[in-house]
Amino acid sequence: MRVLVTGAAGTIGSVVCSGLAAQGHQIRGLDIVGVPDFPGEFVHGDCSEAVIADAAVAGMDAVVHLAGNPAEISLPECLHSHVVTTARLLDAMVAHGVGNIAYASSNHAVGRTPRQELLGIHTRPRPDTFYGVSKVAGEAVLSLYVDRHGIGAVAMRIGSFQTEPRGRRSLSTWLSPGDCVRLVDAAIRVPRGEFAVVFGISANRRRWWDLGPGRAIGYRPQDNAEDWASRIEAGPESDDERAEQEFVGGPFATARYARPPFDDPEPSR
Repeated sequence: MRVLVTGAAGTIGSVVCSGLAAQGHQIRGLDIVGVPDFPGEFVHGDCSEAVIADAAVAGMDAVVHLAGNPAEISLPECLHSHVVTTARLLDAMVAHGVGNIAYASSNHAVGRTPRQELLGIHTRPRPDTFYGVSKVAGEAVLSLYVDRHGIGAVAMRIGSFQTEPRGRRSLSTWLSPGDCVRLVDAAIRVPRGEFAVVFGISANRRRWWDLGPGRAIGYRPQDNAEDWASRIEAGPESDDERAEQEFVGGPFATARYARPPFDDPEPSR
């Protein structure tokens, strides 16, 4: 399959590009940052620009949209980074007849949901930040294009992507590099006209989120954060760690991430 990966120079993007290439996919990367020794074609540019998005999408079978600023920035910046870019790519996909997109959504789309035994995909959106708000909006744009144009789309609510789990929360929320590639490979194969929201985590014994929707699209996670549990739990649990487990969004749901929506200067008095 010919696959465009946006954010190809990023932490997740570099893993996904090399992993999909190893599985035999033909990869085209897109990023504002160059990548040495990239395993395929590379387009340098910003996917929020129509000309760049069109050129990158042309000739592809599927898009993996990982580009975006992961920080908690102003609301307009978040919407541009995660929603405008998604709409640009979707428009280019329709123009070129590209049938599938796997979108890097986030657990922060439901981050203000109080901790419970197992969270399913049908809980209402409860973003914990403006970053989370933009991910909810990105999922909505995907849903519109599925209904309007019949593409296949999967919103992957990614947990804690790390080489290995770090901290108590990640024992529940970890997504390993290998499982991330498996998830993306499954997501770009859903039938056209299908929209799915899945949680992007490994097969963690203590998982907070339901893996059933991911398995329904063919995702078969193989890794388990429990393999690191004894080392992580060897130290005392801090007050911050206890507070971060009150909501599924962890630290993003705490007061230190609260900020005004705009970066307007303070009005003169």
